[in-house]
Amino acid sequence: MRFETAEISLLGDREDNQDRVAIHAGAGGLLMVVADGMGGHSGGALAAATAVDSLRDSYAAAEPAFDAAKFLHAAIVRAHDAVVAVGEEVGIGSRPRTTCAVCVVCDGVATWAHVGDTRVYFARDGALVTRTRDHTAIEALLQDGLISEDEIPGHPMRHYVEFCLGGAPERPLITLSEPVALVPGDLLLLCSDGLWSGAGDAMLAAGPQQGTSLADWLSRTAGRAVRACTPYSDNTTAAALRALAD
Repeated sequence: MRFETAEISLLGDREDNQDRVAIHAGAGGLLMVVADGMGGHSGGALAAATAVDSLRDSYAAAEPAFDAAKFLHAAIVRAHDAVVAVGEEVGIGSRPRTTCAVCVVCDGVATWAHVGDTRVYFARDGALVTRTRDHTAIEALLQDGLISEDEIPGHPMRHYVEFCLGGAPERPLITLSEPVALVPGDLLLLCSDGLWSGAGDAMLAAGPQQGTSLADWLSRTAGRAVRACTPYSDNTTAAALRALAD
């Protein structure tokens, strides 16, 4: 199976971009990573870059026939430890932290994991099959039926993230997906909250129309997300993959 990939990272209305993104081929497959440095903490960009570099290094060193779920868990733990270590080295008062989403595709099978509110979307035939559930207080309230989707934008706890990489040495919650066998046309999207908060699930799941490149669709979608949240738009970052027929 062949794949079309694309990535983007926009500044939005922020002074600096604390998001990082990477798509890396190797170990007989593909690694996709998006990390969102936590803007309320010093060194968010450093945390995101450290996490992405660690995950890429772990993947480059992986054996071709590895267990994807075990790899993801171990690699994210190593990335967390790396971010913690960087915080200790630089002595930043509020230690660097980042959320992340990671996906591995091997032999046409995708497995993903996330920490925090950086998401993974999986869509088929223009419809959302599943997306990750944020490690946030808001997501817990939503799942318990205590608030509605419409109440999220103005909720005072909408920016509170319960788990992240870095900060305290204790390991964060890592949520892993089941492996998914991809078929031609399937769309995988990893993105920071700057994209999903401005675009919405339906737009992200719809994906590009026939004849539209993944890069063009991702560029237009990210631009719409930024404009929708202007003048308070966040860094807006994503990595996307579309499965193609051989």
